[in-house]
Amino acid sequence: MKPIIRLFAAAIVLAIIASCGNGNRKPLLPNVSGKAGEVIVVLNKYDWEGDLGNDVRELLASDCPFLPQREPLYTLINIAPVNFTNIFQIHRNLVLINVDRSVTEAKVAYRTDVWATPQCVISIDAPDSKTAIELLDENSDTILEMLEQAERNRIIANSIMYEERSLIPVITAFADGAPHFPTGYVLKKQTQDFLWIAYDTQYTMQDVFIYKYPAEGTEDELSLQKIIDKRNEVLKANVPGMFENTYMITSTAADPSLEYIKYNGRHFAQVRGLWEVYNDYMGGPFVSHSFYSRDGKEIIVLEGFVYAPRYDKRNYLRQVESILYSFEWADKEEKE
Repeated sequence: MKPIIRLFAAAIVLAIIASCGNGNRKPLLPNVSGKAGEVIVVLNKYDWEGDLGNDVRELLASDCPFLPQREPLYTLINIAPVNFTNIFQIHRNLVLINVDRSVTEAKVAYRTDVWATPQCVISIDAPDSKTAIELLDENSDTILEMLEQAERNRIIANSIMYEERSLIPVITAFADGAPHFPTGYVLKKQTQDFLWIAYDTQYTMQDVFIYKYPAEGTEDELSLQKIIDKRNEVLKANVPGMFENTYMITSTAADPSLEYIKYNGRHFAQVRGLWEVYNDYMGGPFVSHSFYSRDGKEIIVLEGFVYAPRYDKRNYLRQVESILYSFEWADKEEKE
């Protein structure tokens, strides 16, 4: 599978969010309602049941990639414009599609914190359904980025508010920076080049590996094959299964994907895929970020994985993935 280059999409979304929020924030807004991963789509019944609605579902409710079972990217709730009252206006994610012949300027607008906080509001105005479909298709990447970033920001903000601060010095000493882990995460394993931070319950695991290895300085160092080969090597040595001669590896049931991303000033290679335990039946989704240390001498890898055989995994994976995105380098002055 060829890597997808997405160096600036996250930065664009962050800029949109920042520009929308500055100077327009309304005081004393209520907290958002709704469940994680939900999106309310305000659209008349005729269009919801027609081609426009199909296009919305194809974009927002397609299968979430790299999950063992089928789950939609987002859970959609359709509300007719006449029923879009106060109770729905405070929902966390809103997509407002206005199809009206009186519309003179077809456009897509992105706003935050309109009726509640922290809220993501995406508006599509079009004179007819065909134009609305064209706008949706043309802006599909940004719409998805906006929703994903909004979900991620909420998780990161919660992690910072309820942070397990005892992990910060350990991880910072190891990687010259640290993600924000919410309360409940514990240090499960520590070696010279490998950390395992875990949040395990009776039926679920939402764990993070942080490991590093010397950079070779080759052009293909952050290629998919190199990342997977190193991943399998490191996890075989550090993540044993429950029985003898069992250990975590990358599943071959689906080819992993690779994206090169710029986010919050960092460049990293993001890999998504499925993991399994060699000689056993455990498995689930994982996502990893591989990037150079600040001196360029090492590759640092942040990896989150989920094991939840009894439950849907989409939201669990989003939570652990957001931890990876929250990584920040240690302050230079503080370091000195």
